[in-house]
Amino acid sequence: MTDPTPHPTSSERPAPGFRGDAHTRRGGGGGDGPRDDGPGGGGPGGGGPILEVVDLVRSFRRPRTSLFRSPGAVEALRGVSLEVRAGQRFGIVGESGSGKSTLLRLMAALDQPTSGTVSFRGRTVSGVPERRLGFLRDDLQVVFQDPMGSLDPRMRVADIITEPLVAQGHGDRDARLAELLDAVGLPDGAGRRWPHQFSGGQRQRIAIARALSTRPRVLLADEPVSALDVSVRAQILNLLADLVDAYDLTLVFVSHDLTVVRHLCDTIAVMRAGEVVETGPTAAVADDPQHPYTRQLLGAVPTLQGALAGRDAATLARRARADDPEEPS
Repeated sequence: MTDPTPHPTSSERPAPGFRGDAHTRRGGGGGDGPRDDGPGGGGPGGGGPILEVVDLVRSFRRPRTSLFRSPGAVEALRGVSLEVRAGQRFGIVGESGSGKSTLLRLMAALDQPTSGTVSFRGRTVSGVPERRLGFLRDDLQVVFQDPMGSLDPRMRVADIITEPLVAQGHGDRDARLAELLDAVGLPDGAGRRWPHQFSGGQRQRIAIARALSTRPRVLLADEPVSALDVSVRAQILNLLADLVDAYDLTLVFVSHDLTVVRHLCDTIAVMRAGEVVETGPTAAVADDPQHPYTRQLLGAVPTLQGALAGRDAATLARRARADDPEEPS
């Protein structure tokens, strides 16, 4: 089944806004959205980041295989620090196992760090009991990679989308449901159906609608198009870009695909082995990468010009690895 909902292509809508200073590499510099969050709120009135990560470490214990040896631990994150400002489209890119999704879960307070802090609008969320995170659950929502895995198959779509409203005690749920279905391009009757009756692209639209139900300020997207068909990816990416603009959202977008991040985000952080190796405005990082690993990622992206010149992605990646002092020979 394919996603029948038409959506403007990238050539039919303006390109994602670029808010950063092209010469400011560290910190990204991205711009502030029009929403004023007040002092310390991460908006223009406060001047600080809406989401801040400081020296974040996350270790996971290995399973014990011996009675006499310590099982050891795997460091998924090693001292990660970054800032996301209101209105930014912040992309986090890296290969599988680099710690991207672990970082996103810590930002959403779905996991706890081994050390370091995560702050949202100036308030620490790491280490805070769930019962005291109501302010975060209203203002920060997540779209996961596998839509079917994040949707309850025993609930109708209307109940799935409005469940956060019920949990937070919001009223007028029917009107909000109709608004959200229209915003993500689904028909009114979709609310009466079950998740298995939709295609993968339509299920991701349902997941996006649920994430927007509480009118959040920040949307975290964990590889939301990697499980979709190529023909559907552009529709969902364009939908996300349009919704970010329409609802004045701050977007944190995780992907292993640098091409997707370049299309959608104005600021980018490159991760490798649990560390951020480079960050800055997307155009600056893409046009003049400073770290060998960033050059390796860019070299792995096939291009028409490279193909015509006889340079394939594998050749470019090998050249980048040769320039990387951390790559074993």
